[in-house]
Amino acid sequence: MVIAADFTTFVNKKYNNCFIQQDNDMIRFFEKGDSTIFAVACNHDFSDLEVEKLRWLFGGASLLAETKVEGTFVGPRKEMITPWSTNAVEITQNMGLAGISRIEEFFLTKSKNPTFDKMLQRVYHGLDETVFNVDKKPEEIIHITDIEKYNEEEGLALSPEEVDYLKNLSEKLGRPLTDSEVFGFSQVNSEHCRHKIFNGTFIIDGEEKPSSLFKLIKKTSKENPNKLVSAYKDNVAFVEGPVIEQFAPRNPQQPDYFEVKDIETVISLKAETHNFPTTVEPFNGAATGTGGEIRDRLGGGRASLPIAGTAVYMTAYPRTEDNRAWEIGSIPPRKWLYQTPEEILIKASNGASDFGNKFGQPLICGSVLTFEHKEGKEEFAYDKVIMLAGGVGFAAKRDAIKGEPVPHENVVLMGGDNYRIGMGGGAVSSVNTGQYDNSIELNAVQRANPEMQKRVSNVIRALAEAPRNPIVSIHDHGAGGHLNALSELVESTGGKIDISALPVGDPTLSSKEIIGNESQERMGMVIEKSDVEWVRTIADRERAPFYVIGETTGDHRFVFEQEDGVKPIDLAMSDMFGSSPKTVMVDSTVTRKMHSFKYSASELDKYIENVLQLEAVACKDWLTNKVDRSVTGKIARQQCQGEIQLPLSDCGVVSLDYTGTKGIATSIGHAPQIAVADPAQGSVASIAEALTNIVVAPLEEGLKSVSLSANWMWPCRNAGEDAALYKAVEACSDFACKLGINIPTGKDSLSMTQKYGKKKIMAPGTVIISAAGEVSDVKKTLTPVVQNVKDSVLYYIDFSNSPLALGGSAFAQTLNRIGDDVPRISSAEYFAAAFNAVQALVDGALLLAAHDVSAGGLVTALLEMTFANTQGGLDINLDGFGEKDIVKILFAENNALIAQVRNSNVGQVSAVLSSAGVRFFEIGKPQEERTIIVNCNKKEYLLGIDYLRDVWFKSSYLLDCKQSGNACAKKRYLNYKKQPIKYRFPKGFDGKCATIGIDPHRRTPSGVKAAIIREKGVNGDREMAYSLYLAGFDVKDVHMTDLTSGRETLDDVNMIVFCGGFSNSDVLGSAKGWAGGFLWNDKAKAALERFYKRSDTLSLGICNGCQLMVELNLINPEHTRRATMEHNDSHKFESQFIGLTIPQNNSVMFGSLSGSKLGIWVAHGEGKFNLPEDFDKYNVVAQYSYSSYPANPNGSPKAVAGIVSSDGRHLAMMPHLERAIFPWQCGYYPENRRLSDEVTPWIEAFVNARRWIEEKTK
Repeated sequence: MVIAADFTTFVNKKYNNCFIQQDNDMIRFFEKGDSTIFAVACNHDFSDLEVEKLRWLFGGASLLAETKVEGTFVGPRKEMITPWSTNAVEITQNMGLAGISRIEEFFLTKSKNPTFDKMLQRVYHGLDETVFNVDKKPEEIIHITDIEKYNEEEGLALSPEEVDYLKNLSEKLGRPLTDSEVFGFSQVNSEHCRHKIFNGTFIIDGEEKPSSLFKLIKKTSKENPNKLVSAYKDNVAFVEGPVIEQFAPRNPQQPDYFEVKDIETVISLKAETHNFPTTVEPFNGAATGTGGEIRDRLGGGRASLPIAGTAVYMTAYPRTEDNRAWEIGSIPPRKWLYQTPEEILIKASNGASDFGNKFGQPLICGSVLTFEHKEGKEEFAYDKVIMLAGGVGFAAKRDAIKGEPVPHENVVLMGGDNYRIGMGGGAVSSVNTGQYDNSIELNAVQRANPEMQKRVSNVIRALAEAPRNPIVSIHDHGAGGHLNALSELVESTGGKIDISALPVGDPTLSSKEIIGNESQERMGMVIEKSDVEWVRTIADRERAPFYVIGETTGDHRFVFEQEDGVKPIDLAMSDMFGSSPKTVMVDSTVTRKMHSFKYSASELDKYIENVLQLEAVACKDWLTNKVDRSVTGKIARQQCQGEIQLPLSDCGVVSLDYTGTKGIATSIGHAPQIAVADPAQGSVASIAEALTNIVVAPLEEGLKSVSLSANWMWPCRNAGEDAALYKAVEACSDFACKLGINIPTGKDSLSMTQKYGKKKIMAPGTVIISAAGEVSDVKKTLTPVVQNVKDSVLYYIDFSNSPLALGGSAFAQTLNRIGDDVPRISSAEYFAAAFNAVQALVDGALLLAAHDVSAGGLVTALLEMTFANTQGGLDINLDGFGEKDIVKILFAENNALIAQVRNSNVGQVSAVLSSAGVRFFEIGKPQEERTIIVNCNKKEYLLGIDYLRDVWFKSSYLLDCKQSGNACAKKRYLNYKKQPIKYRFPKGFDGKCATIGIDPHRRTPSGVKAAIIREKGVNGDREMAYSLYLAGFDVKDVHMTDLTSGRETLDDVNMIVFCGGFSNSDVLGSAKGWAGGFLWNDKAKAALERFYKRSDTLSLGICNGCQLMVELNLINPEHTRRATMEHNDSHKFESQFIGLTIPQNNSVMFGSLSGSKLGIWVAHGEGKFNLPEDFDKYNVVAQYSYSSYPANPNGSPKAVAGIVSSDGRHLAMMPHLERAIFPWQCGYYPENRRLSDEVTPWIEAFVNARRWIEEKTK
């Protein structure tokens, strides 16, 4: 290997302005309490005013005179600036503090062996001025003369054929390849990025298969194009969508008013897995998986917008308590390589939730599976875990297809700095976990900064909503970093990238690492040069870092050039993408002999309790209670249902605009247990489950509206598994083709084996199906909760039309078996007929409720239909099955739907199903007692609903103990069923827009002006703006940069609203940084002071905005002791739809709601009011309807949820009324009003504000 001689000169020039401690930097320490130290890197001594500002920012911390701090501390790695620091430094800049380059937190520990995250943290024995010094120098460019050795040392996962290709390329070029070129080739051409197995040739049992796996998937779209607009050629699939209302500011480069206009749309669908990084470091692995999937949708076409996400977690057994029979009888616990399954479940879901919460994407549908099984000598388990992030969104139809770059256009990068993150992620994700040493595997893990991605997303949103979108082409940065993203951007023309223009957060990075790292939250774009400054103006307004990094060339070369002219990469595009031989997979079919199993009806009670505690079947409250399911205000169906809001819905539905009509439904299906026994049937069952989940939403054209994403996770290159994969993909393709639907997107992860020395554990071959389709009317979506309607019956609607079978069921799993007889579907044609027949019933509003039969079987479906109610049960008769085995009837997972039908509709329902040739029969009816009475073959069984509901909730409680703490988890377990949401409507409220005096179709100005104010990280701005608009305001979009720059003065508006979200990622306290922007910026401070001195103004702060108003002391400035907002008692984010009581009050907005009890959304982490004055000194306008957790989600004294100023004009509250102004947005709304009410009483608050202003400004 030869070293490039001129690299040192380049390094010395490159990092003069890098934001890592420089030679002239000094470190100052601030101490808060007994255990927290803030280390601040700066280029000068602080003045008294600067110290005052920093002490305020650090919550009263004291500046230490010493330059050394004794003790043992846990803090971040020296060489990587944390996202926390990035936000903290930006806060100081917004406060007028210059010269600060880094701020980090260090925590004193008295433990000799403290626990810490080795990927992100380290132990410091004392802190001094070298705390950020890094001894490492950037590695020089290496010219590779031994490619085999380099491949092995770096873990590049190059095949022998690819090594030979690179050798030949080196000979052709007449020079050694650089480390950047070899590394770049390995990433761009990795299995993870290029899907070589799916594009390869399969030889099974000596016979070459006629189609590649990818061709089999593509066949579905060729045979059933339906409304496909784009498939396989982008990071998302697009399907033709409806015409919707776009609600957006007129001019995104400045403060301006919202307007409504009609646009044609396409619907986007995408699902992505992030299995390897989640196995190694679950929080960041799942967080970046979520972020990456969101960026995939942002980068679709010429820009598209995400609306909502989905998630799936699959791990080995978590072993949350001892003596669970199915865990004891499975594979003995392993010496886990990185994290235990329990840690992975909690940390991964924390990471995915945290990213979505802070970015502002609700998670509305998901699944969990824990599984281990030994069959003969084979051992199956999700030791290499599955973490799937998916979602739906939309784009303007005009933007669905990427433009074609031409020479001399600018290549632009938006987003964060480069760090040594994910180096080799694409390649390492392509091999078995445990194959390399931990240093290489840890090096493939990433780090997440959702607030940065939100800023970038806001710019893309602005361009997508503009009359003319200037983006020619756009690509997210994921696996392979700049290498993959930029090479694909300039693939048709070639491009030259200026390495010195790339932002660097770590001065120790080599050129190879700058080029190839996988730091997240970045998007690359090609833009015409004439548009660059306009886009830069928008980016500056949104505080989104923006860099022109190169241009398209037209010479079909891919070049990265240093400032000194040296080119670490200089290859023809054709050489970079390679022409290595096609992958050939040779395998033989292995037929597994699955053992049957015995059971006895006498143990039915035990069987039911065991099945209800499997994580796949059990309550998912531990997941839903920490993830935002309401942000955007466009969520028409999320997981939690009924008056006690239990996670029961398997179908998520979003509205595409605020009219609450046209939307998108999405669902998930998987059946890996069945696939172990029969790979082909596993694929069929996965599609079938996704479809029986989504059938409850009224799809625009029935089954033909559905498109699927297929994500394949398989332990390839193990005996029989390649053959099994082919059989599974072939069956998936055939079933979809026969159903008349397509699979236009997906992903594969085919190294699902974990090694422990010579021992290996294979994940069961798994396909996860995500379904999505256009919804004709989101309000017609069925609930899974049975309604206590006396004159109604329950129908069993059979989608399988095959004998009941227990193989692959949750019941079999509790017995440590899979079984030799799995459920089947008689034909695709029958299934399609059943699906479309049910669709007709849904569209005709002929059903009251419906629940699919899947994990846990019929008994679980029946129980779940009753769990979310507080009264009533079911009277069930199973004789219609014609089956004597009650265990089989109750636990078989043959695809079916349980539908509730009014007696008056029975005739119509029967006619529709019969004419379609669908098998169905009555199985029961509601009854008053809180039990399910089951009659079968002249025997009666009694199931106690409330008792079994606690059994079902138990696994959630055990996991929640680890994330909410034992005390809060216990309170939730005891109280969840005691806190039903109750409504008491204001007198005279009829739910009609006309009665309230608002026009939902208004498109002309009213003259009454309000402004929403947002800071970077705010994500609840659009739903708030629309609430004001619907109430009759003209609404201006104001960013903090508008106020700090003086572009906006607020002088022409009479109402301001501080919106919800995570300004500055809640770094240094929720809304602390946002408040600093007002307190320490003269123009912003003056604008705010002028506004509050006027007598004709109102203000509202919601969630993060409430925290801001309290921090700025805007509610009770007359008080001696100031109120504060504290962390929730659970010390975690709380999300739920809960009851709120409005006491008698004289506030402008809530006065007319006095005495009401209404449902409302909460979604916050620091919502506990600390009110130090006597309680009667506060004007409380909203209280949670129950004083105890979880209905009081944060522990606020006297259940306070909102307070108002003494004159009733300025209101601060934590719950989100702007996400509950329509019945379809509400997690629960009284059934007798759900379809008749056009709006909820919450809109009155905004109308009251408008009328008050109209009166004041006459």
